[in-house]
Amino acid sequence: MTVIAPSPSKKIVELDHQELSPLVTDEWVTATWQEFVEVLENPTYADARCYYDINQIKQMRIEVMPVGSAHADDNTVVIFAISLYCTLVGIPARGLTNCSYIKTGVKGCQPDISYYVGDRAAFAPRSNSIVNLDEFVAPNLVIEISSSTIGDDLGKKRLLYEQMGISEYWVIDVQEVKIIALEMRDRGSWQITESKLLTGLAIATLEEALQLSREKSQSEVGAWLLQKYS
Repeated sequence: MTVIAPSPSKKIVELDHQELSPLVTDEWVTATWQEFVEVLENPTYADARCYYDINQIKQMRIEVMPVGSAHADDNTVVIFAISLYCTLVGIPARGLTNCSYIKTGVKGCQPDISYYVGDRAAFAPRSNSIVNLDEFVAPNLVIEISSSTIGDDLGKKRLLYEQMGISEYWVIDVQEVKIIALEMRDRGSWQITESKLLTGLAIATLEEALQLSREKSQSEVGAWLLQKYS
């Protein structure tokens, strides 16, 4: 791994108790697949979110930033809104929170939210292991909640998800209360105003729900969504 000299503002953690070079976190660094796997298996990073993409110059990102209440609140509202819509409309879906995915030697990610929608819902894995995309199909909807990582979520992570074959990728901008919803096909992405996977669901409706959640409780937001969806 390329050793990066830390600045005073960077978060530095030791890989383990052995004499190893410190690892810069919360930014992309050059690393081999084996080094990425060692991080995944290291208890120090049990609560970290790990990304890897062999097709990008800076290949590994380990996020150890704490999750604040604003991030957690939006995460909860979005999951509820999607699950309620799928229940009422009759769209098969299985949602996973902070699930880790790898494609051996090539890619690794841990999105805030991922969904297996439609026919793919029947193939959603269920185990205590990291999902190996050599064995299982990838989710077709991925969502990142961005309270401080909006640039990376729309940059390197977007490219990573394009290459994984994700059908839709949503980025929730916590600060601006905006949703950038992208349809992905042919290794490219285009912004959409209505979900293609969750047929009939307007992105603006979810943005309204998030805006309402700044003033109302989650149960009140849920009641509003129920009326909106009816």
